[in-house]
Amino acid sequence: MHRLQRSFYLRHVTEVARDLLGKELFFRGHRGIIIETEAYRGADDPASHAFKGPTPRSKVMFGPPGYSYVYFIYGMYNCLNIVAEPEGQAAAVLIRGIRLLESPFTKISGPGKLCRKFGITREHNYLDLTTNPEFYLLDAPIPKNIDATPRIGISKNSEISWRFVCDDGMN
Repeated sequence: MHRLQRSFYLRHVTEVARDLLGKELFFRGHRGIIIETEAYRGADDPASHAFKGPTPRSKVMFGPPGYSYVYFIYGMYNCLNIVAEPEGQAAAVLIRGIRLLESPFTKISGPGKLCRKFGITREHNYLDLTTNPEFYLLDAPIPKNIDATPRIGISKNSEISWRFVCDDGMN
């Protein structure tokens, strides 16, 4: 398997979100297969942090594709996103779930739980995942059975099916 290159992320955010399923997330020795994502897109997506333009928190979404966007919510959870689309067009994919490739080989569902398990914090915001030696994604085949559903926990633009889920391989 090889590391995902910038060109992978340089596509429409929904394509990137779908195609991240089955890829291997590697962070400081922790490994997991991505099994759930959500796409968020700047100016045309009221649920996006970048909907009203760049802010100190969302400016990374306007940056180069393939960078990490880690933000803090509810005063307790970090959430990992990966920037997509050409620079200047705000878009990011929220990583919602993984299947661990280390003992206990369980599924982790929820972006906050994922970041807690891996130790991902806001210190890991704006890192280039195409070159970072400790934080990257490896290519793997796209799963055959993928469901597209509405995103979870949002009130704006909630009807679009920009959440992508695949079988976690544990059934």
